[in-house]
Amino acid sequence: MSDKKIIILNKKQIQQKIERMAYQILEDNLDEKEIVLAGIVSRGFSLAERIKQVLEKISPLKIKLIKIELDKDSSHLQASSDIPVSEVAHQAVILVDDVLNSGRTLAYGLGVFLNIPLKKIRTLVLVDRSHRIFPVSPDFTGLALATVLKQHVQVVLDNPDQEDAVYLS
Repeated sequence: MSDKKIIILNKKQIQQKIERMAYQILEDNLDEKEIVLAGIVSRGFSLAERIKQVLEKISPLKIKLIKIELDKDSSHLQASSDIPVSEVAHQAVILVDDVLNSGRTLAYGLGVFLNIPLKKIRTLVLVDRSHRIFPVSPDFTGLALATVLKQHVQVVLDNPDQEDAVYLS
């Protein structure tokens, strides 16, 4: 792997992607009064918080935010959330993560809601690398990026020592 990092999205471009995806979420949920943003810890949750801020400015939607913690290295679903997922029954849920690579994290994230009756569930990622092993596709994507497997996409959000950015290395 190369030590050289190439900036793919800067702070302003990330904000533009977030705003565009927020408008897409609004269009997809025009008939809803409330939606749920389920952010996968840690950067998926940070992204969900930012999308919530934009949605609160542009829409009358009530937005519930849930933090989903997954064991991404486990061979079976191990997850927890900061509020019981049963509280989001019969609502529209958007599962949020920073990067879609193999699809394992999104598949596990979707699994959290399998036993809950929902109106609909959508997925949102800031960067889609398209190296899926699992049959998941994002409904909302900030950037689709063609990469080779050995490359790494790093998303920096809410780091006090570094400006928000997406890097390819």
